[in-house]
Amino acid sequence: MMKTSDFYYELPKELIAQTPIAQRDHSRLMVLDRHTGAISHEHFYDIKKHLNPGDCLVINDTRVLPARLYGVKQGGGANVEVLLLKNVGGDDWECIVYPGRRLKTGAVVSFGDGQLTGEIVEVRPDGNRVVRFTYEGIFLELLEKIGTMPLPPYITERLEDGERYQTVYSRENGSAAAPTAGLHFTKELLREIEDMGVDIVHVTLHVGLGTFRPVKEENITDHVMHVERYHVTEDAAARINAAKARGGRVIAVGTTSCRTLETIGDENGVVHAGEGDTGIFIYPGYRFKILDGLITNFHLPESTLIMLVSAFSTREIILKAYEEAVRERYRFFSFGDAMLLI
Repeated sequence: MMKTSDFYYELPKELIAQTPIAQRDHSRLMVLDRHTGAISHEHFYDIKKHLNPGDCLVINDTRVLPARLYGVKQGGGANVEVLLLKNVGGDDWECIVYPGRRLKTGAVVSFGDGQLTGEIVEVRPDGNRVVRFTYEGIFLELLEKIGTMPLPPYITERLEDGERYQTVYSRENGSAAAPTAGLHFTKELLREIEDMGVDIVHVTLHVGLGTFRPVKEENITDHVMHVERYHVTEDAAARINAAKARGGRVIAVGTTSCRTLETIGDENGVVHAGEGDTGIFIYPGYRFKILDGLITNFHLPESTLIMLVSAFSTREIILKAYEEAVRERYRFFSFGDAMLLI
């Protein structure tokens, strides 16, 4: 039995990055040979040295919604916080609400001095609410105006520029969290990579807050994975398959791109276009169908993400690499440094 505690490591609190680095691609990069455990310490702009003409770099172009709303409950005046998770049809959204005890079915909350109102229409078994919003104009434009960025709970400092929690290639609204491995890229760096003959392919997976949910079960196989929405076009699938056919490597930027690829890939190593929900849970023992390389940040202890990274290498190699990262004072989590596994 593989236990959750098998993926624990000690992390000094001061290594949790609270703010983004001044220049995106100047973050540090640990390059890890996933087979031998050999490590080199570089900077993210050095990523070009590890890419070859004919490779395919797969990026997740989701865009984070300013999904945290602060409002007032009508009829009582209590302050309320609502976090949008995903659209469940029309103007209905599944949300996390606080304080939950005040928001039962039928409760109405006003946001932005009445520019937006939300009625609780359903209380789900897990405590999440379905909120039906009423407004004039365009919902996403209102969110941009009155919503704030839903930063992870371990980031306590205020983010001065909301765009720093977006990738430079974000375009499809729908995430409750950023695909953080992509935060290191600049438009210039991406252009240089393309000029080398690397094909950069967009896929979309809308990241849910379940990505931060700790695994509470002792046996990791008892963990119920969160579900996220993905979309992959015919053109994207064809280009990924073409890279495989010509002997190029498929390198995912982030665990979200990885999970998308492994969801749409078949046992013959061919990906198929489409859209749907994925709850794929990748942990050691998983046999990868598509992935040849992975760019990722450093993840929380005992999280599904460190389990995924361990599956792409070994648990022992990854935990040793994390120990090295702590010794070398790397910055951890969403605004932290990066790792390349090849």
